[in-house]
Amino acid sequence: MDDPDPLPAARPTMAQTMRRAPLTMLLIAASVVVALVSDLGRDRQVDGWLTLADLRTFDGTIPGGFAAILQGQLWRLVTPIFIHFGFIHILFNMMWMYDLGRAIEGRWSSLTLAVLVLVSALLSNVTQYLVNWDLRTGVHYANALSGGMSGVLYALLGYLWIRGLVDPAAGIRIRPQVMVWMIGWLVLCMSGALGAIGNSAHGVGLLTGTACGWLAGRRPAAS
Repeated sequence: MDDPDPLPAARPTMAQTMRRAPLTMLLIAASVVVALVSDLGRDRQVDGWLTLADLRTFDGTIPGGFAAILQGQLWRLVTPIFIHFGFIHILFNMMWMYDLGRAIEGRWSSLTLAVLVLVSALLSNVTQYLVNWDLRTGVHYANALSGGMSGVLYALLGYLWIRGLVDPAAGIRIRPQVMVWMIGWLVLCMSGALGAIGNSAHGVGLLTGTACGWLAGRRPAAS
């Protein structure tokens, strides 16, 4: 007689998740707090402290957008990732962060996640500010009012995808269906059919994550 199927593993409690993935939960909490304080991105006074360009003094030019950073407000290179415009925007981003962030912290470390988040946030935020585009409306420069965690999430996804391919011992694989869906979403956003989307942030985030995943996968002992 066959043994009965084992009971499914119990879902981790919130306290367990906070112990195992503290940075993931901190990033989610920070995003939720900013969403509440900024009225989901509608309060330009709050947004103005977090966007790459200081909206109160922004003159519409690319050099002008870096004025606050050159004055020492370096947090602006990262903090646009916490701004979300609408409930659906933050809901889906936080769902992905919960899954991808926990996977990286659980398999490697909070430091690995921190480095990925900081590098991808910086690169995607700066690129998104400098230039954004879609096939419907063309190219846009000096995109001062932009935000969201999507660029970072594409970086985390790219990291897990490539790391799993080049380093099978990592024991983490992204299902092909997930990658097809996410790449398809990337292309749909680039079409312009969904309105104003941070396509540059998405693309740079994905490239950053795949590059980091390849480098870490080639040197698994050093990661």
